[in-house]
Amino acid sequence: MANDKLRMINQRLFGRMKRDVLLQQTISDIQESLDTDRVVLYYFYRQWEGQVICEAVKYADLSILGSTGADDCFNGEYAALYLGGRARAIADIETENINDCHRDFLRSIKVRSNLVVPVITHGSLWGLLVAHECYAPRTWTEADIKFLQQEAENVAASPAIVQV
Repeated sequence: MANDKLRMINQRLFGRMKRDVLLQQTISDIQESLDTDRVVLYYFYRQWEGQVICEAVKYADLSILGSTGADDCFNGEYAALYLGGRARAIADIETENINDCHRDFLRSIKVRSNLVVPVITHGSLWGLLVAHECYAPRTWTEADIKFLQQEAENVAASPAIVQV
């Protein structure tokens, strides 16, 4: 009986480690392909509350891993847009027409430019896949957007996120 319980715990831990390695490799590959400062996977654990569960950064001081995203501007209206497949590319937060609270939040995590696409599973907004430029503006190309959307679809289809 004790051996069965230990075996189940080991299998669960191994499965979780395998999932984490797969997600980390995917995020790292995206960051390298886009040649951007930071890529994060943000997971919603409650309605419009979540945290960065995985990241790849060019420089260690850019890490926001575990951040709960204190962005109070994200609400049901934005969630509905992302659930509908919205991709949001901001070339420069300083010149983009966005809410001041959103701009302040992005500044607080050292974002100058970002690209956000939804991760949708089973018809629900599971999370967001986000690429950040931290030091300079960046005009995201249509190819960048399509690439990140495809990667978000791959993440959503992966059994790796089912147990998060």
